[in-house]
Amino acid sequence: MKLNTQRRLAADILGVGANRVWIDPARSVDISSAISRDDIKRLIRQGAIKAKPVLAISRGRLRKRASKRKQGRRRGVGSRKGAMGARRPKKAGWTRTVRPLRSRLHELKKEGIIDMHEYRRLYRMVKGGAFRNKAHLETYLKERGLLKG
Repeated sequence: MKLNTQRRLAADILGVGANRVWIDPARSVDISSAISRDDIKRLIRQGAIKAKPVLAISRGRLRKRASKRKQGRRRGVGSRKGAMGARRPKKAGWTRTVRPLRSRLHELKKEGIIDMHEYRRLYRMVKGGAFRNKAHLETYLKERGLLKG
């Protein structure tokens, strides 16, 4: 029994493509007798004709892979594309080093431990890459006698 006309009308009413129209096989006799748009609308209300959901690509596998990456898996040499500088730019490393150093200098200046001249000198040293990290800066300051114990 062909239901092409009914399928086409239902698709138009539901606002979907003809392939997404589901017709109840148990009620195919009732549906074949439906010839007007009003008949099709009535059958849609009754649930004999429905629109199928949009088929989408499942993200389940992707979520699983992402969780494995979060654990540190799938990051070996064979998975890498691009140079080390592309994966972790040098500038990002520099920023991570410099920001804490500068904020520490701001604190020291604010607390009055170092004066403006010393602050500017140390600021320039930080910019020049004289200190590896905050601990290195602290040891330098202790050696110079600028910090107490």
